[in-house]
Amino acid sequence: MGKLDNKVAIITGGGKGIGFGIASAFAKEGANLVITGRTVSRLEDAKKTLESYGVQVLPVAADGGHEDEVKAAVKQAVDTFGRIDVLINNAQVSASGVMLKDHTKEQFDLAINSGLYAAFFYMRECYPYLKETKGSVINFASGAGLFGKPGQSSYAAAKEGIRGLSRVAATEWGPDGININVVCPLVYTEQLDAWRKEYPEVYEATIKGIPLGRFGDAEKDIGRICVFLASEDASYISGETFTVQGGSGLRP
Repeated sequence: MGKLDNKVAIITGGGKGIGFGIASAFAKEGANLVITGRTVSRLEDAKKTLESYGVQVLPVAADGGHEDEVKAAVKQAVDTFGRIDVLINNAQVSASGVMLKDHTKEQFDLAINSGLYAAFFYMRECYPYLKETKGSVINFASGAGLFGKPGQSSYAAAKEGIRGLSRVAATEWGPDGININVVCPLVYTEQLDAWRKEYPEVYEATIKGIPLGRFGDAEKDIGRICVFLASEDASYISGETFTVQGGSGLRP
């Protein structure tokens, strides 16, 4: 028996990186999955792996910044599974490393549309179904916003917007039995590996600033806290931000 047996979770960006790690953790706990993304082949590859754990997986090509595509994705999820228990807004695109003074409106729009608007669209469209199941929303933010990381202005703005949206939703949707929480991860991904190779000295300095001495694992660290937040064990936790950063995200 898994903690999430027969529950249905929508995971945006579920075909790679953090999203795939979360999807793997959920599949191993018995959840059926709807994974969204923009690359169909990647979603299909992820589906094959995830279904090996004995669950059903629906891959849906959708760009979260496009309202009509989000509506279609949620409709497909409900038509296929008949319910939605968990929504995880993980997907995000941004112009990383561009300083504020050099940012263009197009770069700023990219972060806001793919992050903040996507979270808003998915939350609004999933609300009636989450109300029925007394479900959970897990949104992703970042230390870039919490701690003001240089070169991350549009990304940080989107992520802090998501945190604000989440807190309001936690207040408004609490009477419906829906809990909403935020995770700020520090994870080793393909992008981070490329960054390590390009800036090895900065990478080593970053590692030294993490008390636990490593980056998180997408499935074992981030996926597992998401399993917890989607389970009955966390049903009384809402409106909170969890920094899963090996001790480097300490704050009052």
